[in-house]
Amino acid sequence: MTKKVEEKQEVTIVFAGDSGDGIQLTGTQFTNTNALYGNDISTFPDYPAEIRAPQGTLAGVSGFQLKFGSIEVATPGDDCDVLVAMNAAAFKVNIARLKKHGTIIINSDGFNARDLKLAGYENSPLDDKSLNDYRTIQIDITKMTRTTLVDSGLGKKEMDRSRNMFVLGFLYYMYNRKLEGTIEFLKQKFAKKPDLIEANIGVLKAGYHFGDTSEVFTSRYNVKAASLPTGSYRNIMGNQAAALGLIAASQKSGLDLFYGSYPITPASDILHELAKHKNFGVRSFQAEDEIAAMCSVIGASFGGKLGITASSGPGIALKGEAIGLGIMLELPMVIVNVQRGGPSTGLPPKTEQADLLQAFYGRNGEAPMPIVSASTPSDCFNAAFEACRIALEHMTPVFLLSDGYIANGSEPWKFPKSDDLPAITPKFVPAKTDDGTYLPYKRDKNLVRDWALPGMKGYEHRIGGLEKEIDTGNVSYDPDNHEKMVKIRAEKIAKIADSIPLQKVNNGAEKGEVLMLSWGSTYGVVKTAVKECNAKGMAVGHIHLTYLNPFPKNLADLLKNYDHIMVPEINNGQLVKIIRDQFLVDAKGLNKIKGIPFSTKEIIEAIEQKFEGA
Repeated sequence: MTKKVEEKQEVTIVFAGDSGDGIQLTGTQFTNTNALYGNDISTFPDYPAEIRAPQGTLAGVSGFQLKFGSIEVATPGDDCDVLVAMNAAAFKVNIARLKKHGTIIINSDGFNARDLKLAGYENSPLDDKSLNDYRTIQIDITKMTRTTLVDSGLGKKEMDRSRNMFVLGFLYYMYNRKLEGTIEFLKQKFAKKPDLIEANIGVLKAGYHFGDTSEVFTSRYNVKAASLPTGSYRNIMGNQAAALGLIAASQKSGLDLFYGSYPITPASDILHELAKHKNFGVRSFQAEDEIAAMCSVIGASFGGKLGITASSGPGIALKGEAIGLGIMLELPMVIVNVQRGGPSTGLPPKTEQADLLQAFYGRNGEAPMPIVSASTPSDCFNAAFEACRIALEHMTPVFLLSDGYIANGSEPWKFPKSDDLPAITPKFVPAKTDDGTYLPYKRDKNLVRDWALPGMKGYEHRIGGLEKEIDTGNVSYDPDNHEKMVKIRAEKIAKIADSIPLQKVNNGAEKGEVLMLSWGSTYGVVKTAVKECNAKGMAVGHIHLTYLNPFPKNLADLLKNYDHIMVPEINNGQLVKIIRDQFLVDAKGLNKIKGIPFSTKEIIEAIEQKFEGA
């Protein structure tokens, strides 16, 4: 039968199942295909907390949420229109996220007695009336997959690994998408295993044709391309974008990039991405621990390279003493912190804006550092590039803050041409000294010292962690000198405010009752909530900070334009403490510490409560 095609402006889908069900791959392929169709997209991969949780358990559920649309998409969505549940545990963990009258696509084989018991069900939710408010599509995906591959020669375990392709094919039919992109991906992924290419493509097509020939639904859906600015786009994840931003900064500065790192979730993908780009002069080094990684970066920076490292909160704690050495030496380097929940090992796969205070204060002594924060997956490119610019032009280590949400999330990225990127000018010493003497800590008007490399005749100087004498850099225990150097290092960082843009009101009211002051990965959800509140007649402004130390020079004036300031953070209140301290304003925190991002609904409710209270 011919099915009519209904137009949708936006759709939110959640894929959920065991770690071995290929949920992340399925979500990524569906995302990439919609990106090729020109949709605006935002994604939220949700990894299980345990690496090898028993199959069928709640702890082992892996999820992938994406929202795609023909209009602007700034968040992965609050509630979903479609839930794909590969077993009972995935259903139980995610059913509360499904809209009333939403669609559930269920692998009925995942609701057997064993799976129901592991998920904590006494009776199957498929047999009671709890699903009456939803449109339920039950498919024995396991059986359909095995039937498709009955003559493939594969064992049952190998067959079952292709079940995600059946779901993907079914959704491609449901949303009027073609298979070619995923077919090409499968050919590349299994290039050396032709039997797996044939099996996965066969199951993908089986899912598509099942949607076509079954009478599961009478309508297909279509989401047209979004009206994005003209340009060349690609779908990109935050860690990929950060890596490319670092490479771009390396090229624009004329320096080779040295990346010293120790693997840690969720920062490891930066190492994986950079290791692919040796053709751009990238040298990646996997050290034996976090301390060695940081020290290798100091050595590379002393040797004239663009030194970069990345970690998450526990690794940054280990790097702390060596970061202090970088500050004392005043060498350019970038420390990327892809934040996760803590303390200690904390929540490795879960997101949290946990380490802002660590970036501000997490070193012994007075050790100020510039801090740049990324806001979205694609913005990781800009933030990484800017962190490198500040490091190289102001001779200082710089913190770049990302987090698990934006590092693993993805969105369309209009990538720039090299000619459109600003130049980066490292602060190298002149070809020779004017009078034959070199003062390594002599400074320019911005208090920035020159960068002399080993082997440059006439520029020999000491390095080390002991306090430096003004100008000469000799070791000094003089108390007056120490006090002056501490204040000079702080003033040098403060002067960076002269080279960064003035802060703008990102959206909403320029003046009004409430200001939402955000940073990092809360950008999209706060932007969406503020737009909805203003549409309801509430005078709400939104300022989103990229530069967290120093703050933009005009921030204090902007804060005065609002009666109430709310600071939403995925932590227990960190930026709000700094804002109160530096600007003496009665800012209030809006905090969530659950390893998951805010929903738009939560932000809107907080704003409405503020207006009702006022």
